[in-house]
Amino acid sequence: MSDSVGGASPNAAPTGAPGSQTLARGLAALQLVATSRSGLTAQQVADDIGVHRTIAYRLLSTLSQYRLVAKGDDGRYRAAAALAVLGASFDNHLRQLSLPTLRALADELGSTVSLLVAEGDQQVAIAVIVPTNVYYQLSFHEGSRYPLDRGAAGLALLASMPPRPGERDLVSQTRQQGWVITHGEVEPNTYGLAVPVRRQPPSPPTCINLISHREDVVMNGKDAVIRAANELSAILS
Repeated sequence: MSDSVGGASPNAAPTGAPGSQTLARGLAALQLVATSRSGLTAQQVADDIGVHRTIAYRLLSTLSQYRLVAKGDDGRYRAAAALAVLGASFDNHLRQLSLPTLRALADELGSTVSLLVAEGDQQVAIAVIVPTNVYYQLSFHEGSRYPLDRGAAGLALLASMPPRPGERDLVSQTRQQGWVITHGEVEPNTYGLAVPVRRQPPSPPTCINLISHREDVVMNGKDAVIRAANELSAILS
């Protein structure tokens, strides 16, 4: 059983020049299918991105030709193998290289851990790992986006960047001590602990994040998260 913390979803029909509009619609359709657990029909995709079913079908057919989505016997479209290959190439296989460390950490602490990177003014969850040895845990979606100035993960990512005018005191504090704990900044009554993962530019700022409703879990897990971040720093260097 998991308690979802939320996340971003694709937007409705984009606007713009005809060429860019078609591309944007195709990417929106791909996002929808990729994040659906049970698959989507062409009509469902059409309704979600705000286009006629015929247009949605053409978009999905093109995505199918590139094996980014596949149509099942039930008429629903699901993510296909080429999407996995495309995703694995992100940041020199960042997610795949990090998974063993994150999985071991989640199971050790019995809490959800995640890997996030900074992208513009947002923090983006690249990997979210729930423990396999407990029945209940907090969770949120990979690909979730939040403002960079909110929550432990955002502060840890900012601490990996040069100082900015007017930044929060917690950011400079995080630079000095190497970790940060927040409470209720992203979700009410939720504690977050984040530790920066040291990487050389041009790699994006990266951090490990632990979330829990229990303060003692976060406090007791600090040393383990720091060790995991040091391990990833060595792996990704």
